[in-house]
Amino acid sequence: MYILSFESSCDETSVAVTKDGKYVLSNEVLSQIDIFKEYGGVVPEISSREHVKGITYAYLSALKNANLTMDDIDYVAVTEGPGLIGSLLTGINAAKIVALNYNKPLVGVNHLSGHIYAAMIEHDVLFPCLALVISGGHTELVVMKNHYDFNRIGSTKDDAVGEVFDKVARIIGIPYPGGPLLDKIGKEGEPLYNLPRPVLHSNDYSFSFSGLKSATLNLVENLEKTNTKYEIKDIARSFEEAVVEVLLEKTKKAVKEFGIKEVVVVGGSAANSVIRKTLTEGIKDAIITFPAMKYCGDNAAMIGISAYYKIKKGEIDDISLSPKSRLDL
Repeated sequence: MYILSFESSCDETSVAVTKDGKYVLSNEVLSQIDIFKEYGGVVPEISSREHVKGITYAYLSALKNANLTMDDIDYVAVTEGPGLIGSLLTGINAAKIVALNYNKPLVGVNHLSGHIYAAMIEHDVLFPCLALVISGGHTELVVMKNHYDFNRIGSTKDDAVGEVFDKVARIIGIPYPGGPLLDKIGKEGEPLYNLPRPVLHSNDYSFSFSGLKSATLNLVENLEKTNTKYEIKDIARSFEEAVVEVLLEKTKKAVKEFGIKEVVVVGGSAANSVIRKTLTEGIKDAIITFPAMKYCGDNAAMIGISAYYKIKKGEIDDISLSPKSRLDL
């Protein structure tokens, strides 16, 4: 089964060709990061225009690099949400045009399921599986007893992991995109500062990082007011340690309660080195899997892999598919 997939939920324009829910034949990704450095973050209207500029090129490149034509494609898949409406609309319209023009079935894919299935590229997971989804817009724990069986047991009450990484990076003077640079700087630092671990010992699986962000801001302001010398690498590392301790403890609790055999850690923040190292060492009672680094961020390959399992379940969409800014699994 060959699937042509489109992803345009935020600031990456991506088109991919995947085979049999396992193999990535091409995965074209056009990033808008350099454009948004001067703004300090994504500007939705500009992002939408950039998707329009790049999506035809990404589509043609994906087919060419897969050495296939549309005659070989069995399904067209596209991210339907959640995400920025204008950005989503570009990908959905492109997918509809291709599907209609070549008479191919259309499949809408939840962006979060795409992240989860990024960990299943060329990898067979064991069920029951626990997905820890950590990205710029989401922090969720999802139990899966089988393919396309999603049970969200917890999520963030406020800021997502990736979001708070970017905000704290801005607090300590790290330019956009802050998350990856904060991770790089934090590798050289020491966890010298005792920052809070919000909802660490709560009875549920909720997360909250807004208070941690505020505590980091207060720490920096107090150090500067008292003319206390500090290194941003130490604040970065202290912040990372606080985040990852909460992620680890909630994940360990879920592994025990739900009899989890494998944990998949997915989303853009799954590329963070401290998160990878701490969770790998801390999860003892289940296999732990991360996507390849190139599949952690937004990309169309993960949408194609997820679409395969949705199709196998018998779920196909039609031309009435529309973008959704909010969309639960």
